[in-house]
Amino acid sequence: MKMRRFLNKDGTRSVLATLISILIGLFAGALIILIVGLADSKLGLDEAWKGIRLLFLGLFSKGQQAGSLIFGFNSTNIGDMLFRAVPIIMTGLSVSLAYKTGLFNIGASGQYLAGTTATLFIALKMNTAVIPPWIVWILAFLGGILAGAFWGAIPGMLKAFLNINEVLACIMTNWLAANIVTWMFEGSGLQCTEGTKTQVIWKTTHNGVATAKMGLDKLFPDSQQVDGGIIVAILIAILIYILLTKTTLGFELKACGSNRHAAKYAGIKDKRSIVLSMAIAGALAGAGASLYWLSGSTEFHWQTYLSLPGEGFRGIAVALLGACNPIANIFTGMFLSTLDVVGSKLSFYTGYNEYITDVIIAAIVYLSAFSLVIKTWLSKKFKAAEIKKIPDVLITSENAGNDAPPVPKNKGKEGNEK
Repeated sequence: MKMRRFLNKDGTRSVLATLISILIGLFAGALIILIVGLADSKLGLDEAWKGIRLLFLGLFSKGQQAGSLIFGFNSTNIGDMLFRAVPIIMTGLSVSLAYKTGLFNIGASGQYLAGTTATLFIALKMNTAVIPPWIVWILAFLGGILAGAFWGAIPGMLKAFLNINEVLACIMTNWLAANIVTWMFEGSGLQCTEGTKTQVIWKTTHNGVATAKMGLDKLFPDSQQVDGGIIVAILIAILIYILLTKTTLGFELKACGSNRHAAKYAGIKDKRSIVLSMAIAGALAGAGASLYWLSGSTEFHWQTYLSLPGEGFRGIAVALLGACNPIANIFTGMFLSTLDVVGSKLSFYTGYNEYITDVIIAAIVYLSAFSLVIKTWLSKKFKAAEIKKIPDVLITSENAGNDAPPVPKNKGKEGNEK
């Protein structure tokens, strides 16, 4: 009975539909690897089989011996996967929250750039000899959140007050952010001067500012990248889930998204809700950028942002795969970052190009669009199973109009006599 109730929950069906979509996508990816392997004379069936195994178990690959892959616990791969998952979990949360409130936030890339700019300027410009590095870290993190919120509020205000479609407004703010970032960093004095590096901003460790490891370096000792950012991202995801499902503000945001005019009639301030929703979404994307760059593990190549960062668009994939559920976004973000690690292993251990994983991710995301169809199919399946378990009853004319329980067919006479 408990299992039946669990399976009948809408959330359970969403999770099952997502898992089925991912599995179908993985098998489609395996088929792509097989076809490419057979079509390329340099690869062949052996390399294809090796590639398929890496697709499913690449996170646990430990090397190869005599041409055979070795699998086991790999702290480097897992730690790096957790580090790479942080920004796409956060941008996934950004897209999910906006979607839950009736908006499509395609501007996560621009909000991510806004957060990047504010975070790096605060972290690298402040004198850590005077101000403790942990205070600088907090200020830089909050600065990234506020910058993302401001950049997200712009399309929110255009939508609320001028009824301009948020997708068009987000595209505009994305490209504005890309060009503003390039202009700001060009004369910032923050360029790295080590060796022959150009158009690169110093790591935050240059200023002694870096995210604490929070014990994860003990769990994954061989990973140079893992830090406490993943813990912060998980906590934020839980808070967003609580906001949307357990608070009055979350109810108002979702109500406004479902029907703006009905919400306004019910006394909810619709314009405020729209602006606030996009501001929170922007804050989440900005927080993702802050956590990524404050790790001190990588340098910011500012000139590349004449194009847009991929984290914002991958956040859309994370949100779609997770059915826009904040908790599910944690796992789908980790799944997509796992495919990143798998891509590097494919190119290292086989003759495949690592970008074949982008094709696989595209197939999985495309198939995630069918998750609604799968969810509908599961609902019908569960309902059909429930109907079969309901006993056949006959409602007599005596008890049809009252609250008495229906009388079974095989005891109809006894029921009438009573």
